[in-house]
Order: sequence, then C-alpha cells, then structure tokens
Amino acid sequence: DFFIGDPNAEITIIEYASMSCSHCADFHNNVLDDLKSEYIDTGKVRFVFRDFPFNYPALAGSMMMRCIPNEIRYDYMNGLYKLQKSWVFRDHAKTKTELYKIMQSGGMKKDDFDTCLADVDLENNLLEGVMNAQREFNIRSTPTFIINGVLYSGNKDIKEFRQIIDKILSQ
Repeated sequence: DFFIGDPNAEITIIEYASMSCSHCADFHNNVLDDLKSEYIDTGKVRFVFRDFPFNYPALAGSMMMRCIPNEIRYDYMNGLYKLQKSWVFRDHAKTKTELYKIMQSGGMKKDDFDTCLADVDLENNLLEGVMNAQREFNIRSTPTFIINGVLYSGNKDIKEFRQIIDKILSQ
C-alpha cells in the first residue's frame, strides 16, 4: 500500500479512488490538503491510497503512479487529479497522448511510459485489487473511505472528516 503519515497513527483512513472520478478529484483538490495539515502531518492519521479504476483512463493513471518512485508519487497523483480534464478521455489514444505529456513534463521517458502501460502483471495486480475491495468491503463507488474499519461512501468535506476523526480521537 502507498500511504502518507505515521505508520503507527491511531487512525487509518483508506481511500478507494478512481483517477478518472470527478468526485475523487474534488476530494484531492479541495479536502486532502486540510486533512493532511490537520491530521496526517500531526501524526494522528495514516492515509492509505488504494486504486479502484473504473475505466481505461483511470487504469492508465493508476499504472503510471506505480511506475514512479514513491517519494514523488503523492505530488504526481495530486497533479493528475488537478489536470484530470486534460487527460481523461473516452478515446484511449488521446488519453495515452495527454497522459504522456504530463508524465514527460516530470521527466519520464517515452520508453518507460510505454513499458509501464504494457505491464500486464501490473494491470492484473490493480484489477485484482478492485476485486479484493469489492469482496472485502463491498466497494461499489468512488471515493469510498474506510476509517478504522468503518465504510463511508462518497466524497466528504473537511468538516465531515473532522467530525469522524475527532470523535474517534476523543474515545
């Protein structure tokens, strides 16, 4: 699992997200920074990112995130959510072209990009993760958050996260 925060934090939030989901982009663009500064950076929350790709663009984006070093993955992931409208298309060729432009701007070479997208084991691993999430937690939509074992479906604003987290911390 890719995560940010203290591995021994009292609270673990697992996010199941699709890189092409507008509600997931909304969470990453408008809520995650506050969550990070208030709870993750202060050691109260470990935040785990799990891929739940719904379509080809989401799968391609998730694959790219697995082909870059972990130390830059968080920034790239948030960048892809910010730029979502510029690379998520029904046309697979257009998605690939635009996604490559973004990855190239960060220094990824065309050969590395193509190798990553052609990695069948990586693709199967991601799709297996989707099936496991459906089996284990009955995940059906994104974003879905598992907070200390409790499922919360749909995007939440920072106030909702504060209520949930502060309640757990006060127990």
